[in-house]
Amino acid sequence: MTSKHFLPSPLLPQTLSPKHFSTPSKRLLPSFPSKPIPKNQSFSLRTNGFYSLPSPSVSSPSPDVEDQPSDTRSLQILNHKLKQLGIDITECVAGRENRLMCPSCNGGKSGELSLSLFINLHGYSASWLCFRAKCGWKGYKKAAADGKPSIENLGRVNKVKFKRQITVESLQLEPLCNQLTAYFAERMISSETLKRNAIMQKRSGNKIAIAFTYWRKGELVNCKYRDLAKRFWQEKNTEKILYGLDDIADASDIIIVEGEMDKLAMEEAGFRNCVSVPAGAPPSVSKKEVPAEEQDTKYRYLWNWKEYFKKASRIILVTDGDLPGQALAEELARRLGRERCWRVKWPKKNDVGHFKDANEVLMYLGPSVLKDIIDNAELYPIRGLFNFSSFFDEIDQYYHQNVVYEFGGDTTYRARERSVSIVQ
Repeated sequence: MTSKHFLPSPLLPQTLSPKHFSTPSKRLLPSFPSKPIPKNQSFSLRTNGFYSLPSPSVSSPSPDVEDQPSDTRSLQILNHKLKQLGIDITECVAGRENRLMCPSCNGGKSGELSLSLFINLHGYSASWLCFRAKCGWKGYKKAAADGKPSIENLGRVNKVKFKRQITVESLQLEPLCNQLTAYFAERMISSETLKRNAIMQKRSGNKIAIAFTYWRKGELVNCKYRDLAKRFWQEKNTEKILYGLDDIADASDIIIVEGEMDKLAMEEAGFRNCVSVPAGAPPSVSKKEVPAEEQDTKYRYLWNWKEYFKKASRIILVTDGDLPGQALAEELARRLGRERCWRVKWPKKNDVGHFKDANEVLMYLGPSVLKDIIDNAELYPIRGLFNFSSFFDEIDQYYHQNVVYEFGGDTTYRARERSVSIVQ
């Protein structure tokens, strides 16, 4: 199995130079209004939520631009790809900056046109950046990765669902009741930890579920529920991120656990620099190589926030001790780089087994033992690389002469002279 590290992704170009604005512009795709546009209309609101602002600088293309060959296939492919991301470039102009409604944040509460989109003059590529501080969505798309546009696979592109904007009020979340507070107390999770992590509840008839709220840069983006029977479900069409993401924004050491309860347990042991994966562990390690970033959908929550992990010097994998937990640790290490990863050893629970996870250790052995487990984490094993302790028993037996070793061959010239004839 190979290891694939995070690679830098294309960034939005630097501030547009004057040549971007002086270059004659041309409309990417023709747009024909179904009704005449009133002369006194200052702007039009299209059904997809994007504003189209008329500007006197956007005039008909000059003759010399019309004479230039236009790659219609590239424009069609680029338009199709961007539509999958919620960006409609029908009314956009090539060679200049276009302002649109950001499909990721919908312009926030004010609904501002915060998405800056720049399209190559010939429609070969597009780059964009949302200037809202709480969003910052950016990206880059080419009409064709190899420079040879093709429309054969346009019909096979899967539709990308829009991410919902959610709030505590829209989800009808409420503070924890005494019953759930007592439930957490039995698992050694304090009220202070519950409050800091915004643990709430949601009612459905006469049933109550724990609500683990997922926050990104102070904004609620997802919510995962758990009832007392340990059944889990999440809000649909929401962003999948690491639980506790904001806690590792500037962390030099990052701890990754397998569940929200383990994240809370780590905080009780004094570690806030901890996140949990959002979707549990795989049944086994994949036998295939790590897919490319854009195809690695199961671990998108890692790639989307790779900048956080790049700043970390050490990543401690505190996954469950069962086979799926070990498989998750391996999949994470393959993507984050084994040389930066560390792992823990769970203490024995009895003669036949070990403790399974962080919350179980906290409940039975206390926060100090859980802290010692993290403090004594070991380097993630790399194939062919061994610790000195791996040879301790063998060295000890050799020292006490409990094993017999054959002597090696004589390496002197006189010894070789008996089997080699030198011809001058």
